[in-house]
Amino acid sequence: MTGSVPPAPEFGETLPIEASPQVIAFLAKRRSASAMTLTAPGPDDALLADILRLAARVPDHGKLAPWRFVILKGEAKDVFAQRISTLADSQANPTKANAALRKLTRPPVCVAVISRHLDGEIPEWEQRQSAAAVCHQMLLAASALGWGANWITDWYSYDPRALEILGVIPGEKVAGYLYLGTASEAPQERPRPDVAAITSVWTPA
Repeated sequence: MTGSVPPAPEFGETLPIEASPQVIAFLAKRRSASAMTLTAPGPDDALLADILRLAARVPDHGKLAPWRFVILKGEAKDVFAQRISTLADSQANPTKANAALRKLTRPPVCVAVISRHLDGEIPEWEQRQSAAAVCHQMLLAASALGWGANWITDWYSYDPRALEILGVIPGEKVAGYLYLGTASEAPQERPRPDVAAITSVWTPA
């Protein structure tokens, strides 16, 4: 994988806005790896901590950090998968629900991003969007470090019993499961939106 992650800036440190052709080149070809292609090794504890630190550097109106992380790996991830597997047959499509569990069991590392709504002035919608930004930033950080990464929500992101097993409390939602590991095959480009077709310029009536 690629080199080390720079240390976090000091509070109040000046951070100039600078062009970064390397970042543009990365974004132009960014592609999620299929969860089913993710194998060991995954990022170790130190690198995972860096990835989470980078993920947390997102827009956050009110500086609330309206999200938290739950790491699933090793034997604990196996136990979690086994416990929620007992719920798969009660889903609307049991065959699809059971197949979806393979996305959880195959990658070596999983991070659940939990969105939480904190009381105060900041609208709930903005807090939920910040949690989504964390998911995307984690995806970018892991990919930029050379790891295969995939952001998924599946039935176990919504089933109340699965949420209880994960430790999600009332008012919280799963913004996504981030699967991390070594991509055993390179992802291929997929169809992209016609940006011009979904873009307009507002003009006064």
